[in-house]
Amino acid sequence: MNEELKEVIMKRFLRKLLNLNIWGGRHTELKNLQKALPSHLRGSKETKKAIKELIKKRFLNIKPSTGEKHVSLNSHKQKEIYEFLDR
Repeated sequence: MNEELKEVIMKRFLRKLLNLNIWGGRHTELKNLQKALPSHLRGSKETKKAIKELIKKRFLNIKPSTGEKHVSLNSHKQKEIYEFLDR
């Protein structure tokens, strides 16, 4: 169950960033990304694991900006991101 939920969260985050066209130099605050989730999942353990997994797969770039963590999609992993979303 937890693995399925984590994968659903990961796909939702990626879709939100794709819809907003947040690649490379464009970035958004991590809190904005969590707004894609229902309120009971924001800040949950599964959400944190999903973010760590996306960073580990190098799908997300992290940019510390104004004290907050900002994220963007890794344009070098574009093919892998679309493949992940299609499965």
